[in-house]
Amino acid sequence: MQIYVCLKHVPDTAANIRPLGGAEFDESVKFIVNPYDEYALEQALIIRESGSGAEVIAVTVGKEAAASTLRAALAIGADRAIHVRTETYFTDAIETGRLLHRAISLDGSPDLILTGRQSIDTEGMQIPYRLGVFFDMPVAVNVVAFSMAEGLITVEREIEGDVREVIEMAMPCIIGATKGLNRPRCATLPDMMKAKKKEIRVIPRADLGTAPNLPAVGLMELQPAPDRGRGMMLEGSPDEMARELLRHLRANHTL
Repeated sequence: MQIYVCLKHVPDTAANIRPLGGAEFDESVKFIVNPYDEYALEQALIIRESGSGAEVIAVTVGKEAAASTLRAALAIGADRAIHVRTETYFTDAIETGRLLHRAISLDGSPDLILTGRQSIDTEGMQIPYRLGVFFDMPVAVNVVAFSMAEGLITVEREIEGDVREVIEMAMPCIIGATKGLNRPRCATLPDMMKAKKKEIRVIPRADLGTAPNLPAVGLMELQPAPDRGRGMMLEGSPDEMARELLRHLRANHTL
């Protein structure tokens, strides 16, 4: 049984992103494994440890630095990794899905593909669906509960209104994990050392070819978020605070 886990190398949520012009930004900030993808990886490891005999393969599309995300996955427990190496940080969802599909297809025959529900940088929420189209597999996202028996997978997924939906799918299929599915483990120092000896197969993007006539989304420019200023605390009685608020709004031409 082969389980492929798609990971993304993203800036830490606490990082201060500094645009450098166009689509470029200062990439010296700290990068991490996309947090939603950690739930996907943990679920793959749980399946393997249940006695299924599964092989867990981590896959990413990204620049050379993305290898650190794959090393982290190997340290946590992935058996091996595939790195589709690109020259730019941003790759549109259609192209990313296509590259993941081709890399996985060249490597083996997936019984299960796990991803996070979304990435914390672009938040496109498209990759599970793109892979579903390319592989012609059923897809379930926002998955918070998972079970597998006799080639069937049953999941619970969160939908609107604090409601959960139960879906049963035949394998192979694609699962988009989210918070609540499990509790991702941390790598130990010995595991980190062992991970350095595990295989990362590097595939240059150009080696996977380019499909003709694919629509694409281009990122034109990154801009810093505008400074919204600081909050102001009002003191006094309700009437006094209301008058002070009105004065402040008039002074700043918001009335």
